[in-house]
Amino acid sequence: MDMDAFFASVEQLTRPTVRGRPVLVGGLGPRGTVAGASYEAREYGAKSAMPMGEARRRCPVAVVLPPRFRVYQAVSRHVLGIVREVSDVVQQVSVDEAFLEPTELSGASTSRVEEFAAALRARVQREVGVVASIGAGPGKQLAKIASGLAKPDGMLVVPPEEQLELLWALPVRKMWGIGPVTESKLHRIGVSTIGELAALHPQDVTSLLGQAIGGELHRLAQGIDDHPVAERAEAKQVSAETTFDTDITDRDTLLAEVMGQAENAHRRLVSSGRAARTVTLKVRDSEFTTISRAETFSSATSELHTLSAAARRLLPIAVPPGTPVRLVGVSYSGLATSEQESLFDHPADPDDAPKPEPEAPGAVEIPQPATRQWRAGDDVHHAELGHGWVQGAGHGRVTIRFETAATGRGVARTFSVDDPQLSTADPLASLGLSPAADEADDAGTGPPTSAERCP
Repeated sequence: MDMDAFFASVEQLTRPTVRGRPVLVGGLGPRGTVAGASYEAREYGAKSAMPMGEARRRCPVAVVLPPRFRVYQAVSRHVLGIVREVSDVVQQVSVDEAFLEPTELSGASTSRVEEFAAALRARVQREVGVVASIGAGPGKQLAKIASGLAKPDGMLVVPPEEQLELLWALPVRKMWGIGPVTESKLHRIGVSTIGELAALHPQDVTSLLGQAIGGELHRLAQGIDDHPVAERAEAKQVSAETTFDTDITDRDTLLAEVMGQAENAHRRLVSSGRAARTVTLKVRDSEFTTISRAETFSSATSELHTLSAAARRLLPIAVPPGTPVRLVGVSYSGLATSEQESLFDHPADPDDAPKPEPEAPGAVEIPQPATRQWRAGDDVHHAELGHGWVQGAGHGRVTIRFETAATGRGVARTFSVDDPQLSTADPLASLGLSPAADEADDAGTGPPTSAERCP
């Protein structure tokens, strides 16, 4: 089960005004990246991991909102609570994805599996309010591929007798463990589909991709998948690495490879709904000597530019010029379940900053009182109107839309930025949960009961 466009969907759930509209979630500063894009925004070509500036150029009508990972994690706990009620074997993969293997479906017919999947999708939609796509098949890889093919808002059940027919026509990139580098290697030998990979001699695959990875991919291409569905400890780091066909000495080429692995690891970091404090660069030279260098920030971040810039700085420290390199990898650790406040600072364009008036001769500077700063997407509480979110601010005024997941589309009101009835609100209040559910989410005690879930 994979929840569709999860970050953007949660924003549309908790902010009914933007339902059905293009939504981009991510950093709003000049170097921000897209953490999530709604399907309406994807129709314009905007997508996750894209620089926010480019995404906004492609989709100028998008509503751009800062990430609220605590809210995404709360919704995830609600969904996983339902999943664990209907399946005795569950493996959560990320904040928006899980494998399940219900004992009751062992040996079940295709129609029975479809009934189960349809009922689960309907319950998640009814009790939580987000959309989940479901794929099912004889093996985790096939279930994962099927869920992707079912998107958006669908399900696909693949019977055992049809798995090879489905798999073999798909691009090799659909397989686990095949990224752009491995895909490029396979394309160079004329392999573009999973069926073509399956048809290769095993030794040819292992010679090209290595014994462990090559052998595993060849088995998966043939539909042999014995990976168990089982809970696993939460990862202490996320990483990505690649081994080159021939050693690299050119500095620009090596830097490009490091930046590529930084982006690959970043996608996994964002998918997990976490941020990182430490960036580690791993390099293995032609003598098989492995060197690691790390940089740690004062606070956790999921900003791609910040993380990849650290990897860039570490490269000359780890690798002297001219060193032949056969492997590079980038990992992020010191993981946190939410961003630190510094991530959400949205630097203003210097050209938009107010210009000081020229001082008259002998003028005395009078200190100006500090004014409260509101940013688009901030959660706000009004003493009389309740919970809302900032739609825009400027010229000493702030416009707030008062709504939550439980209210439907709300009214918008404009106030002075210093209105004493306005205060910063807990983002979890946008779910419209009961106080008991809010406390449970803060304490991490697990999903609330069905009656406490957001509608």
